[in-house]
Amino acid sequence: MQMQDRSLRHTALAQLLVGEVLIGSVGVFVHESGQDAVTAVFYRCLFGALFLIAWGLARGHLCGLWSDRALLWGAVGSGVLLVLNWVALFAGMAHSSIGVATMVYHFFPFVMLILAAVFQGERTRPVDVGWTLLAFVGVAGSADPVRLWQQADADYLAGIALTLLAALLCGASLLMSRRVGRQRPFAVVTVQCCVGVLMLAGFSSSAALQPGPHWGWLIGLGVIHSGIVYVLFYSSYRHLPVATIAVLAFVYPLVTLLLDYLVYGHRLNPVQLAGLALIVLGTLGVNLKWGARARLRTAEHAGR
Repeated sequence: MQMQDRSLRHTALAQLLVGEVLIGSVGVFVHESGQDAVTAVFYRCLFGALFLIAWGLARGHLCGLWSDRALLWGAVGSGVLLVLNWVALFAGMAHSSIGVATMVYHFFPFVMLILAAVFQGERTRPVDVGWTLLAFVGVAGSADPVRLWQQADADYLAGIALTLLAALLCGASLLMSRRVGRQRPFAVVTVQCCVGVLMLAGFSSSAALQPGPHWGWLIGLGVIHSGIVYVLFYSSYRHLPVATIAVLAFVYPLVTLLLDYLVYGHRLNPVQLAGLALIVLGTLGVNLKWGARARLRTAEHAGR
């Protein structure tokens, strides 16, 4: 039995690692498709929905979905926020860079933490407030404050603002999804992609309908980043501890930064690298409950 559990964990670890590597390439697919943010998100949702529906029907993940009204309405509401988040993120990438936008975007876990405390009354550890502030300093550093202060143009500023908006929308969407999709996350994300298709069908560019190499990037954007990646994520999450998931989540931005450098020649300056390190520390501090264990050990020693 232990051998079987160990094998499941190893398989889940490999699946999650592959998923994080794949999602790290999403910015390259968007850029290489040559489409505006709305059009890119529309086709991501379209091809992602087709893949997820086919996979879900084959695996029985969508059984009884239409009868679960609470899940459907929750998935629709969170789906609207998720789609707007993707549009804002892709637009932010276009106005700044793939690497910078990805780093700033990774403030979304802290947005989720703040929203949960404000709107759902969840208790927040004082130490988590400290980790959040540390991560926010990291976000400021990753946005290249020297450039913002000395020579940032309106385009770059718009990119940072759009990415921060994307982080806010992502945090809100994840918070809403968490309440309705604990037992059926695959069904929730399938509905969310369908919502994106309906939302953006009338706003995508008709120029994308012309034949060309962009179709390969758009199909990949949907099938890989909204299809295969989500299958890998949700297949692995239930077999792995939160600490492992939290650590591997940083494969995504690291892959993005590497591709941004290798493909487009964008490299980070020392301040941005320091900002990235602070975001990593803040996120791990919250997810791994750093500080709580130290207080527990102190209490144990005091009680001896």
